[in-house]
Amino acid sequence: MAHGTFGWNELMSSNIAASKNFYSQVAGWTYQDMPMGDEGPYTLAFVAGNPVPVAGLMPWPEDRPGSNDWFAYINVDDIDAAIQATTGAGGQVLREKFYIENTGWIAIVQDSASTMIGLLQPDPM
Repeated sequence: MAHGTFGWNELMSSNIAASKNFYSQVAGWTYQDMPMGDEGPYTLAFVAGNPVPVAGLMPWPEDRPGSNDWFAYINVDDIDAAIQATTGAGGQVLREKFYIENTGWIAIVQDSASTMIGLLQPDPM
């Protein structure tokens, strides 16, 4: 998980069952659901023979921005430095850093061309 590489991809789907069916047929993915409270389960996607998940799927209402789209995260060595660099490069922070247990620090930013991207400082493995 080198700095500057894509580290995670996440699908915000308004129809998780249809998404699971599609990617199981196209990519051979299998799934493990993880409880997320009232938001419904977060689904980890796996490729046969690989114990490390390749993507996540999460329920997302169709009327909310980002619905039925993939969202990518770039690995960074230092989330605070990456946030500072974001604003220095003409971007803006849309969601300040937050921590997800067993994952790491995340911030959601917008680049200077108004494209949203996630920054991820992964927990050590």
